[in-house]
Amino acid sequence: MIEVINEKCVGCGACIRACAYDAIKIEDKLAIIDADKCVLCGACVSACPFEAILLRKLSSEAINKSEFSGIWVFAEQREGSIAPVSFELLGKGRELAEELEVELSAVLFGHEVEGLASELIAHGADQVFLVDDPALKHFRDERYSKALTGLAQKYKPSIILAGATVIGRSFIPRVAIHLHTGLTADCTGLAIDPETGNLQQTRPAFGGNIMATILTANHRPQMATVRHKVMNPLPRDDNRNGIVIQEQINFDLDEDETQWLGFEKEKTTLVNITEANLIVAGGRGLKDGKNFAMIEELAESLDGAVGASRAAVDAEWIPYSHQVGQTGKTVKPNIYISIGISGAIQHLAGMSSADYIIAINKDPDAPIFKVADLGIVGDLFEIVPKLTKRIKELRA
Repeated sequence: MIEVINEKCVGCGACIRACAYDAIKIEDKLAIIDADKCVLCGACVSACPFEAILLRKLSSEAINKSEFSGIWVFAEQREGSIAPVSFELLGKGRELAEELEVELSAVLFGHEVEGLASELIAHGADQVFLVDDPALKHFRDERYSKALTGLAQKYKPSIILAGATVIGRSFIPRVAIHLHTGLTADCTGLAIDPETGNLQQTRPAFGGNIMATILTANHRPQMATVRHKVMNPLPRDDNRNGIVIQEQINFDLDEDETQWLGFEKEKTTLVNITEANLIVAGGRGLKDGKNFAMIEELAESLDGAVGASRAAVDAEWIPYSHQVGQTGKTVKPNIYISIGISGAIQHLAGMSSADYIIAINKDPDAPIFKVADLGIVGDLFEIVPKLTKRIKELRA
């Protein structure tokens, strides 16, 4: 609860300047707080020179953090293939585990997936918690959350990491709720606080305008989902040794809220942008969805993938699966060719890690040129067809 002590408030406005959420106004020389806008951050409390704002927080039962140890990585798999982001998390998890001097574990769910455990060990895991059950053959929120919650309650890891994929974003928040702990979503950086040993979880905030570092100081486990292509996997080492711990979860009496109907793959011949080494991306400058044919032709000539800005996706010129940016996918190709994209900070958050960036835009002041290694100022409708023709000639 937050309240203004009228007897102390003089309406100086210091709290208004401190509030980032426009939740305070002055009426009749008194501060009024809009409860619908207030997020209880406490900035106004610190800013008030008259101690006229009081923030009351519910006390929580302290936990014994020494009972929690180890780092877990949820090893997402589909149809017997482990998601690449899981290997990236094992690479980062290995670094964090060595710094904390704890074990790194992978958690694997599915049916007839025992053979995947050796892959996880080869990529850095000390041990693999395996739940192999027909009930987990296909992803279901309630079943996956029950299984991970049960294992976490039994073994008490200090940190749980998962990919910020469709699956991870779907069920990991349920697990955090069941475990009464916090969750930082869509992280782009992880580190250990040398003083406290807490996990520093960094992610874009305020529309990508700042990077926020978040701590789960008073609860365990510390949980985070991490974007694909922002961390590096370890080289595979088949000489590594590890153990596999098989666990069972009883789903017999569960009343499922959902039913598995089937999985329909996207009907496209285009390359998956998260795995591509070269991406050609189009934006609002294409003016019409039919002009994405130019982007697709150039990408095909280079054996690359097709990406898009949010503006192009919102205009329904291309499916969401091609969106690059803070609200889309994070990519890390060797070469990223931006065509008709201005370069809003939200888009840059998803592609600025590319090794080499080429930008084509008619606006010489477009923000994309600030991150581009090579910039071409001109009409994309003249440049792209010529570029595609020349590449095809060279590769003929």
